[in-house]
Amino acid sequence: MIFTTSFTTVLEVVYPIDLPSKPAAPPDSVHFITTRGSGVKDEPRRKLKMSISNAQATPSIQICRIMRPDDANIVGNVHGGTILKMIEEAGCIIGTRHCNTQTGDRCVAALARVERTDFLHPMFIGEVAHVSAEITYTSKHSVEVQVNVLSENIVTGAKKLTNKATLWYVPFSLQNVAKIVEVPPIEYSSPEQEEAGKKRYEAQKLERLETKERNGEIIMSVSLPDRQTKEPYTVAFSQSSLIHLIGPSDCTLHGFVHGGVTMKLMDEVAGIVAARHCKTNIVTASVDAINFHRKIKKGCVITISGRMTFTSNKSMEIEVFVDADPLVEAEKGKYRAVTAFFTYISLDKDNKPHPVPPLKVSNAELVCSVI
Repeated sequence: MIFTTSFTTVLEVVYPIDLPSKPAAPPDSVHFITTRGSGVKDEPRRKLKMSISNAQATPSIQICRIMRPDDANIVGNVHGGTILKMIEEAGCIIGTRHCNTQTGDRCVAALARVERTDFLHPMFIGEVAHVSAEITYTSKHSVEVQVNVLSENIVTGAKKLTNKATLWYVPFSLQNVAKIVEVPPIEYSSPEQEEAGKKRYEAQKLERLETKERNGEIIMSVSLPDRQTKEPYTVAFSQSSLIHLIGPSDCTLHGFVHGGVTMKLMDEVAGIVAARHCKTNIVTASVDAINFHRKIKKGCVITISGRMTFTSNKSMEIEVFVDADPLVEAEKGKYRAVTAFFTYISLDKDNKPHPVPPLKVSNAELVCSVI
């Protein structure tokens, strides 16, 4: 990964120096500190000092990575879950860095919610993904990060905006994961900008509460059907699940799973459901708000379940649940950790939108969806 920075409003630090509480930067790390589009690499210390003095204004960061074959889905495009994972990584980096700019407990920014995420254009293997993240609002215990993803064809130089997302993070202490630390405030360009951010914060807080009360603590039955006995195009026919053991490579510094890991698994399940329903190539069109109700600890077995809830002529809505089952602390019982809705589009052989077969819903399934 390559970290670059922006002078649009602030030069963000990759490795802060001259601060006694922070480790010194490796000698060659300063080569990643540049102004956007300039490629200038000299006078690193002067630039670092400038960035430190302005770090609280509007912190931003950019991650660049070339897309390789192991990032692809089965038809050769970049996997939607891979993009979601990169978006979350960028948000986690800038959120964690910002929350550690003050004295006190060291912390890690944990993903609490992802607002609607749109997939505007496909990304292809061999292209470079530019993931730009900026902190746009902070409350006492929350950080709002807005992320844009650009894809670059390094042969032709063509660039296109592929994704836009808004994420909310909450910082947890590394010494005591039950403790939420306070978030340093940022400077706003105007009172109107701060007020708009506050309205977004209150809106997402209310929606998260409503979602949690509706299904965050209730394990709704998602049975695994015998597909040979189910009628095609019904909810039961396409319903699918994945089971995954959370290992060290899936986790953050405090031993809880990365939000991006969970989102990629959710996208995979939603894609399986969509493909089983329409039996064509499918792509992620958008993701409605993803709510992370409870943390998932290393060693948990998670079950990611998806089922079709709605179809239109050219799109499918799929509900996805993540249930966590602790292996070591089994007495705590199974709990619902994450919920979301994904929208998929069916494509023909020429990668153009293809009609989706109507979903056949039984009366029992209608009652269940209302509950």
